[in-house]
Amino acid sequence: MANESRPCPCDIGDRFDYGGRGQEVQVEHIKAYICKPPASTDRAVIVIHDIFGWQLPNTRYMVDMLTTNGYIAICPDFFVGQEAWKPSNDWATFNDWLKTRNASKIDKEVDVILKYLSEQCGAKKIGVIGFCWGGAAVQHLMLKNPHLKTGVSLYGVIRFFEDRSSLLHPTFFIFAERDDHIPLEQVTLLEQKLKQNCKVEYKVKIYPGQTHGFVHRKREDINPQDKPYIEEGRKDMINWLNKYL
Repeated sequence: MANESRPCPCDIGDRFDYGGRGQEVQVEHIKAYICKPPASTDRAVIVIHDIFGWQLPNTRYMVDMLTTNGYIAICPDFFVGQEAWKPSNDWATFNDWLKTRNASKIDKEVDVILKYLSEQCGAKKIGVIGFCWGGAAVQHLMLKNPHLKTGVSLYGVIRFFEDRSSLLHPTFFIFAERDDHIPLEQVTLLEQKLKQNCKVEYKVKIYPGQTHGFVHRKREDINPQDKPYIEEGRKDMINWLNKYL
């Protein structure tokens, strides 16, 4: 179970020393990091960051990885100028911090980004992926936003949206077997509700031996036993996007 003194086990993990290949842009009231592939495309992916915010090198690495797979990829600052969580912060203040950064209160920003991708980047098919806090935001968008084609929720916090499972779009849920923050019984319950209520394609996958954040917060070259699962998670994510975008 989650440690109550650390309500989120989101330690920074292996912070990538990564500069990024894209650029920062201002889209109306939102700053964003965007990367575009060399060849023109009408497929785009919105990347929703975790609690460490839109500037985390690990998340930008994932944005660029999407671009190498042929997508326009953009990671907006969904905290809209509010400070991201820092590993040095006092975890006792985390719940108060979180109250002002609600993963289900991003619709206005998403609409701005969708308009930008459509009008400025020529995107016609747009999906979304998100990590941790962003994974919960993906679930919210898959329940609500008609303009997105598909989503991948990576270790999204289930308890934020556990009552609702009538997804509008195909959604892939990635979980870690040893996630202190998302107990496996919650994942089982989510699967049961999806089976009962969901009318679109979905997939729930648990990766053996992995911990919270493994797809974007672990480096492949540190623990050899983790490498296959990190690579598999990333490949599964890309394959899902390729299928539905």
